[in-house]
Amino acid sequence: MSDKRYVSKKIDTRYAIGRKEANAYNTQELRDAFLVDTLMTKGEVVWIYTHYERFMLGSAVPTTSALTLETIEDQLKMPFFTARREVGAINIGGPGTITVSGTTYHLDNEEALYIGQGNEQVIFESDNASNPAKYYLNSAPAHHAYPCKKIGSKDANILHLGSQETSNKREIKQLLINTVVDTCQLQMGLTRLHTGSVWNTMPAHQHDRRNEVYFYFDMDSESRVCHFMGEPHETRHIFVANEEAVVSPPWSIHCGVGTGSYAFIWGMAGENLDYDDMDKFPPSQLR
Repeated sequence: MSDKRYVSKKIDTRYAIGRKEANAYNTQELRDAFLVDTLMTKGEVVWIYTHYERFMLGSAVPTTSALTLETIEDQLKMPFFTARREVGAINIGGPGTITVSGTTYHLDNEEALYIGQGNEQVIFESDNASNPAKYYLNSAPAHHAYPCKKIGSKDANILHLGSQETSNKREIKQLLINTVVDTCQLQMGLTRLHTGSVWNTMPAHQHDRRNEVYFYFDMDSESRVCHFMGEPHETRHIFVANEEAVVSPPWSIHCGVGTGSYAFIWGMAGENLDYDDMDKFPPSQLR
């Protein structure tokens, strides 16, 4: 492990937006409120603090030096980041390591790590600076200190949903859910669309009891996903580029369609740990 460790972090705060307020937003106002386009900055830890369930999303991309997870003074008011929080990390880049309180976990591409409450030291590193690890991070308030756990590709619970006929054939890797790892409220997973399929999350649904964030990746520079949000009878859309995320409030539906195949990471926190707790709206009910 490198002896060079430094802190480089950005923080942005997103306040809760009501459904009536969002209905009046123009395109730029919607993007400013719900789109996150600052993630995966090399050599930095980036965080977005939302007022939906106090959910945080972020990234850490270490290159020649390690990056440390430090508290955010104005938002957390805690001596260290996980003093009252849990963290989930999924690596979408090259191989790397995360060291938590002296224990080192090696993460290959699409492997995950759950970091429980109370771990003061968290260090992110890449095996190769020219092919750095790219850790996508989610965090939620925690009431109990559960053990840290790595979730490899063989540990995930995998669902096969959709069909080629409806253009939504996809594989869902449930990585940080309660059948795989103990968490307080954080849940994360990775969905990959098959070649020729472009629709995700159909039928569209909302989680009135939790917040969710979609992070889109594995897209070329010209590709986009049209992410649909809003109330079922008053939908809006945001065009999303590679390695950008959309914050989905509890009152909002979410679904999307891409210009080609893509993958996305979903993260949730809220009232319960029931993965299937969702209110579904078939296409015939959307406006």
